[in-house]
Amino acid sequence: MAKDGEEKPKKAAAPAAVKAAKAKEYDASSISVLEGLEPVRKRPGMYIGTTGPDGLHHLIWEIFDNSRDEAMGGFANDIEVALLPGGYVRVVDNGRGIPVGIHPKTKVSALETIMTTLHAGGKFGGEDSGYKVSGGLHGVGASVVNALSTHTKVIVHKDGAMHMQEYEIGKAKAKVKQIGKTTHNGTIVMFRPDESIFKDGIAWNWDKIVAHLRQQAYLVKGTRISVLDAREETTVDSEGSVYLRSTGVDCPSMSFYFEGGLRSLIGFYNKHQTPVHKNVFYVDSAEGDVAVEVAFQYADDISPRLMAFANNIYNPEHGTHVTGFKTALTRTLNSYARSSGVLKESEENFTGDDVLEGITAVVSVKMPEIQFEGQTKGKLGSVEAQGAVATIFGQALASFFEENPDDGKAIANKVLLALKARKAAKAAKDSVMRKGALEGMTLPGKLADCQSKSPEDSELFIVEGDSAGGSSKMGRDRRTQAILPLRGKILNIERARLDKMLASEQIRNLVVAMGTAIGDIFDLSKLRYHKIIIATDADVDGAHIRTLLLTLLYRHFRPIIDGGFIYIAQPPLYKIKRGKEVMYAYSDEEKFRFLGDDANTAVEEADEEQGTDEDADGAPEEEVAAKKAGKITIQRYKGLGEMNPSELWETTMDPANRILKRVTVEDGVEADRIFDVLMGTDVPSRKAFIQSNAKLANLDV
Repeated sequence: MAKDGEEKPKKAAAPAAVKAAKAKEYDASSISVLEGLEPVRKRPGMYIGTTGPDGLHHLIWEIFDNSRDEAMGGFANDIEVALLPGGYVRVVDNGRGIPVGIHPKTKVSALETIMTTLHAGGKFGGEDSGYKVSGGLHGVGASVVNALSTHTKVIVHKDGAMHMQEYEIGKAKAKVKQIGKTTHNGTIVMFRPDESIFKDGIAWNWDKIVAHLRQQAYLVKGTRISVLDAREETTVDSEGSVYLRSTGVDCPSMSFYFEGGLRSLIGFYNKHQTPVHKNVFYVDSAEGDVAVEVAFQYADDISPRLMAFANNIYNPEHGTHVTGFKTALTRTLNSYARSSGVLKESEENFTGDDVLEGITAVVSVKMPEIQFEGQTKGKLGSVEAQGAVATIFGQALASFFEENPDDGKAIANKVLLALKARKAAKAAKDSVMRKGALEGMTLPGKLADCQSKSPEDSELFIVEGDSAGGSSKMGRDRRTQAILPLRGKILNIERARLDKMLASEQIRNLVVAMGTAIGDIFDLSKLRYHKIIIATDADVDGAHIRTLLLTLLYRHFRPIIDGGFIYIAQPPLYKIKRGKEVMYAYSDEEKFRFLGDDANTAVEEADEEQGTDEDADGAPEEEVAAKKAGKITIQRYKGLGEMNPSELWETTMDPANRILKRVTVEDGVEADRIFDVLMGTDVPSRKAFIQSNAKLANLDV
């Protein structure tokens, strides 16, 4: 079923209704072959990026992309992805069906050629290929998935017949055989990843899969995309049935169908925002071979949200299409603001940063012979995309302003406010970020800096309060570890402009200590510490301070996070003594595992013994052990300030013993949304989020 607030799926046409007659005959001769398959298992990272969770899920994207490309070409309108028992995944579409005839070059079935040969598929060969537009640059999808799976089965419905072939670790078990008749067209691919390759195990992330497929449904409007979690089902018919959802399988499922395309996607991203103007801008046109689709809406916010796609592949590093979009947006807005009188003659033009403030935009291009920069397809490199987007979007935006004058003035005034704020922020930044401060000559007085001047060897601990600051300063390694105590909670910067931020002493101290500056003069190469460690107390206030710091870092210092320089310290929750034996427990599970049969006794004694550890009062450890021989004492740490310097060093600061969690951003769009909900001004959305996720919280109350 569709989620609340999303467009309800319309009844999909029967699979047979999508005809292969829409294009040149798609048969065995459409398949091109470039080279063999064997390197995939030797170096899987070259083909899927990583053998961790991201690489595991990339297998689904590769198979799904083949079905999505059929939909992009107008040959399919229904795709289903199902998680099955035993780690299997099953992807079904109602496209034309993979050709099963004998390939003229390989002399085996075209299906076997596609599944067992690297760089074989219908996406090569230009105008004579099976696809005009596709997401794959390298054409490695199905064969790579097959090579990295212990078992793969493909069932093809085509031309009234149903054919099947199975594979083990990329090799066909037998020839393609006909297994029945059919009235459908389409392809079913079922595979199970190889655990000897994916050593973290076959753990599918339902939320990650749903988010990816929802996004794709927006990008291929008019296509129904369904996802089912049938992992707990014991009787799943996968022997050729076209869709699991139509066979009565009772399991968690979602379907997405959007006629609005990118318009609907903007509405989804702005669900927790207050729009500045009523109408969502939208254009869908083409110039030559480049199809351009753009949608945007400004919100009452200061952070831009700009998503880019090329042939439906997400480009987190943007590329030429985004360059064309920014150029046209800046030029057209300046022209309109001048002609409408919003921007006076005495005022300077809007800059690129001004026009992006508060915008939620999606730029999507589709084109043949697409080129990306790098193996991960994170940045579009096709030059022709820039001109096509600039021309189509610029002309459409000028027309939008003429046809919607109220929206145009609201947007221009929003950007004018950004221009004025930029000037005020620059003045504030110039007064704070003096040259001497940036070079470390005027470091904050609260900072206890380290002796090392090498960023690679230096660490900055951001601690909560003077008490924790005192303990950590005495317990640290002065050579490499710097300490910056914060006084209370820092400003929530989610809706704060730069001038207001820099008026906060706590934020100013942190910015100067890190050395990178901020805003348009940010310079990652000036970072003074290559480990910035957030060490807050294990309570609600500590979690809040940590969230405020992460919000600041994410919004204004994202390259520091992306560079892997931000960490979260994991101090212990308990110090447990049993006779002379001392153990630190970082969770309740560790505590009970250590105590074993004494767990119940220890729990009963905890309230009496907590906080009476005589060792902390300065008594010799041998004396304490003698007094308490056979007894168990448990000290519950509420904050870093309760730990003496030696304990803090031993458990939290010593590189040989400590536990650190590196902060990473797996999904930038989802991270934006969560920060909006938790740190923004939309109280009902925040309340709903907390209520729906309350059971996942680990609270110490």
